[in-house]
Amino acid sequence: MEYVQFMTNEEGDDLIVSFALSWGDFEEVRSLILQRTPKYEFLFDESERGVRFSDEAHWDEEDWLLSIDFGRDVVRLETQFREYELDVSGVDRQEWKQARRILKKMNFDRRFDLKLI
Repeated sequence: MEYVQFMTNEEGDDLIVSFALSWGDFEEVRSLILQRTPKYEFLFDESERGVRFSDEAHWDEEDWLLSIDFGRDVVRLETQFREYELDVSGVDRQEWKQARRILKKMNFDRRFDLKLI
C-alpha cells in the first residue's frame, strides 16, 4: 500500500483527481492523476473516451481507469495496466469529499466501475 501525502482536485473543463504519493525521500512525491474532459469528449473516437490515468513513474504509457473503490482510508484503483492500493487516511477530509463528488461527475456515462465506500 502506498501512502498519499495529499490530494488536489479540479472542476472546470477538465475534471481532475490527483494523488501525491510519498516517493524516494519523504520530501519527494509521485503523482497519480485521473483526468476527464467531458466538454470535448464528443470530438474523440469511442475508444478515447473515459478517464485517462497517468502515473508519474510511467509517463510514457497511455492508460485508462477501469475501476475505483474510494473508501474513507483506502482507495483501490485498477487501470488497463496496473492496480494500486492507496492509504488516504491522512488526506484532508474536504479534499477527500471533493474527490468523491468529482469522481461521480467523471462517471456520468458509467465508463468505469465506481464504488464509494
